[in-house]
Order: sequence, then C-alpha cells, then structure tokens
Amino acid sequence: MWDNATITMLLEGVRDTLYMTLASTFFGYVLGLPLGVILAVTDKDGIKPNAFIYKILDIIVNILRSIPFLILLILVIPITRAIVGKTYGSTATVVPLVIAAAPFIARMVESSLKEVNGGVIEAAQSMGAGTFTIIWKVLLAEARTSLLVGVTIALGTILGYSAMAGVVGGGGLGDIAIRYGYYRYQTDIMLVTIVILVLLVQIMQWVGMLLSKKLDRRKA
Repeated sequence: MWDNATITMLLEGVRDTLYMTLASTFFGYVLGLPLGVILAVTDKDGIKPNAFIYKILDIIVNILRSIPFLILLILVIPITRAIVGKTYGSTATVVPLVIAAAPFIARMVESSLKEVNGGVIEAAQSMGAGTFTIIWKVLLAEARTSLLVGVTIALGTILGYSAMAGVVGGGGLGDIAIRYGYYRYQTDIMLVTIVILVLLVQIMQWVGMLLSKKLDRRKA
C-alpha cells in the first residue's frame, strides 16, 4: 500500500543510500588515492621505481579486490564493531564499503596516472622538478579527466555494494528491497527501489561525465 509511511521509508532509503555511497567514496579516496599514486610512482616504469614497495602493495590490493563484497562484509565485522560500535545500519556499512572501495580506487588511480604522456614527465624532470612536484603538478593535473571518470565509476560501483549490504541489515534501498521484496513478497516495492537505484547511478554518471568533459584539456 502506497501510503505516507511507505513513501517516507523510500525517501529515507534514498537518503541512507546516498549517505553510504558518498561517505564511502570520500574515505575510499582518502585511502585509495595515495595508494594508487604510490603504486604508479614505484612501478618499474614510474618516476621512483621500487620493486619491493610495489610488490607488497600490489599483493595487498589484489587480495582485497579478490574477496567478494558480501564475504568481506562478514569478515570485517569485528573491525566494524570496534570502529562504529555496531554491525548494522548505514553508518556501520560504511566501514566495509571503504575497505572494499580503497583497493578498487587505487587501481583506477594507478591506471589513470600511467596514461600520462611520458614526454611531459621527462620535461618536468629536465627542469629539475622534484618527485612531489611531478606528482602534484604533472601526474594528477594531467590525469584529472581520467581521475574524474574514475570517481564516476567508483560511485556507481559503491552504490551497488551498498545495495548488497541490505542482506545483513545494512540499511538504504538495498535493505528495503530485500525486506519487502524478498521476505514479504511485495514485488512492487522491490521494483521501485530498483528503478530508484538505476536512476541514481544514471544521474551520477551523467554529472561525472559532464564534469570530465568540461575539465578535459585535450578539448581546450
């Protein structure tokens, strides 16, 4: 029955989903961006090759990316409880979302930085630019369009993860879809939540691609 309580529940689900997605993406980049930079810099073709550091980080990222999110969600329950104090709800879901998102983001950042023209890097090095200057003013600046596209991809992926968290009471639209669509057989509510999730992804993708086109230096 589409009464005020149902509509309010869906609106709260949208709010919680956006909260989980945006918060997890932000903290995912806090961890994943520097990790991706280090991977790109210490690679054999990077500006500061270091096989030991690269190999260690490469293994960590690969291991974390190989764990399915639902399994990771259960695996990090002790960490979630230690940080948040509980293991259910939208805030608790942010913890496993960040852990899942960080290595994914790191790989995208690494890939974006490796796309930067080597000639630009060599020019900066010939002018005596230091490692930090090259990272900040050359790598990140030149790759900003690709990095922004990566943010768009990350938002869509993390939003999908947040919906999966509904299986264990993670809150948001995924939780509503499972509680009403699966346990109570209210297909109409489940279909509405799916439509809303698709719309959210499309809006995020549209905004992200629009911004990336405006920041694309190649079209300037």
